[in-house]
Amino acid sequence: MTDHPRVMLDPQVLAGKPVVRGTRLSVEFVIGLMADGWSEADILRNYPTLSREDISACLAYARDALKSEKIYPRAFCNYADSEGIPESRLF
Repeated sequence: MTDHPRVMLDPQVLAGKPVVRGTRLSVEFVIGLMADGWSEADILRNYPTLSREDISACLAYARDALKSEKIYPRAFCNYADSEGIPESRLF
């Protein structure tokens, strides 16, 4: 995954969840606010320690995390199991 200097992972902070550097605000929390309809202005007004760059870093971190995620349709995996195709040949 790409390096995100504004996002840190530390096992001592929020059990290692990615957080905005210098805060205890997780990337998940910031993305959740946006998913709930909060605007950038709403977030900055309610969390004055955050900057626009921090919000952008959260979005970039989430994008990169999803980009590296692999999803395999369950039906395909069930078919492979029923045909005895080893997992090593699937992917």
